[in-house]
Order: sequence, then C-alpha cells, then structure tokens
Amino acid sequence: MNLTLLAEKLDLKIRCGGNRLDREVSGGYVGDLLSDVMANSKEGDVWITCQSHQNIVAVSVLKEHAGIILVLGKKPDKDTIEKASREGIPLLITELSGFEAAGRIYNLLHP
Repeated sequence: MNLTLLAEKLDLKIRCGGNRLDREVSGGYVGDLLSDVMANSKEGDVWITCQSHQNIVAVSVLKEHAGIILVLGKKPDKDTIEKASREGIPLLITELSGFEAAGRIYNLLHP
C-alpha cells in the first residue's frame, strides 16, 4: 500500500511531501522517543508520533521511512515543514490517537 491510498483511507491531511505519496508503506512504528524510533523502526515504515519538531525529519531520513503521521491533530513547526520538504519526507496529520491510527494502518496492511 502506498501513502496516497493510506491518506485516502484514513482521511489524513497532507502537510508537505504530496509529490512523494507514491512511497510504499511496508509497516509502521509508533513512538515519541527518538532513540527508540532509531533503534527499532524499519525502512518503509510510516512513523506515527505526536512529536512535531524538526528532529523527527532527521530520524525519518536516517531510517528511510515512507513518511511521518502526526497524531492528535498536532501541527508541525515551520522549521519541520521546511526540513521535511527539503528532505522529501511526507508529513501527514490525523486527529486520531496513535493507538487508533496504528490499529487502522495495521488492519489495512494485514487484511
């Protein structure tokens, strides 16, 4: 499943990286502690977090994530949007909690 379909199914708002939504999502990771995400997430994961500062982009680039989903309607900082745009990392926003977003994504990936 790619980010375009995921965004449609979950009614995600695209904050930046709309031209990179063809990226394939192979899994997901929920976490707000950057060191945990660096140690345990995988390439192709969509990262689900409530963090909105620019360091999330650096971690996502390092781990080659498909994109980042900010939960609970969190708005990314201006610097975060600029860095994500430069690095080609899609940032998407949902009003869902991390728990609910992860469950829905899991069900979409594993019907």
